[in-house]
Amino acid sequence: MTPEQQSSQLRVAFVGQSVYFRQCSLEQPAEGVQPTFVDFRAGAPPLPLLAKLQELDPDLVLVFRPEIIPHALFDQLRAVTVGYLTEPLPRDGGRKHRDLRQRLYWLGQVDPGNFDRVISFDPLIAETAANVLPVWRSLALPVADSLFMALRRRSEPARLLFVGRSTAHREKLLAPVKQAYPIAHFGHGLFGTQLYGVLAAADVQLNLHNHPYPSFENRVCSAMAAGHLVISEPLSPSHGLGAGRHYLEVDTPQSLRALVDELSGDADAYADVQAAGRREAENFRASLVYPQLMRDALADVAAGPGRRAGAGS
Repeated sequence: MTPEQQSSQLRVAFVGQSVYFRQCSLEQPAEGVQPTFVDFRAGAPPLPLLAKLQELDPDLVLVFRPEIIPHALFDQLRAVTVGYLTEPLPRDGGRKHRDLRQRLYWLGQVDPGNFDRVISFDPLIAETAANVLPVWRSLALPVADSLFMALRRRSEPARLLFVGRSTAHREKLLAPVKQAYPIAHFGHGLFGTQLYGVLAAADVQLNLHNHPYPSFENRVCSAMAAGHLVISEPLSPSHGLGAGRHYLEVDTPQSLRALVDELSGDADAYADVQAAGRREAENFRASLVYPQLMRDALADVAAGPGRRAGAGS
């Protein structure tokens, strides 16, 4: 490696709860970015996190769910800091579900002074989030490179997978399918090699919202990356994915059951959709997304105001 290449290396620390966000991070060096993942969750002692970040001395720190970082904790860091909003929030003009009101409360706990820039997984919540802190960019959560698999022909019958905690809304949609077909349902806790194994053992993955309000779940992208045919409730925003083109859309228990019935008798049904989804997943690959995003953030802070004088210098 030449001195010029060494000088262009960026040290980036990803901070978040491993079980949820390691699969959304950059795991291996890519295009001059040297990543490290630091596990941290809400309520954990903050000083060990600060000590670890000071030891790593990264150029940039990216925090999944910035509301988990205590007030003023990052004041002592030289790094540019980026918060990534990963949770749905109320949208203007829409009904405010109790779950969304709770998430908005937690967003209100963010110390804006901890972060130079903020990214949102959903551009449609940016206006709401701006009441607490401005959103610099919006993009879907990337998918770790380790979750990408080759496209493969589905089994017959299809091996069904749903990953997500049980809620009344989800169980209502799943009930007719669970009565008729075996389905692997994992509430939470999958990551690393265990997650990879579960994805490798399935070929059709369902995506259902927590509650009856619109959103875009990052499991859609990871399922497509794993080569699965994705069946989902309507996605909002779409992040470039088209119903009937990259995934199959359902909105009732009956339509979900009917679609699974159709798939159960034909391993090649919607193979074109499955293949298109796998191709589209490349746009969410972590090693493609993060290097440019990190450099854009550093350049933007260098060119404009940061959270403190000299941030990013």
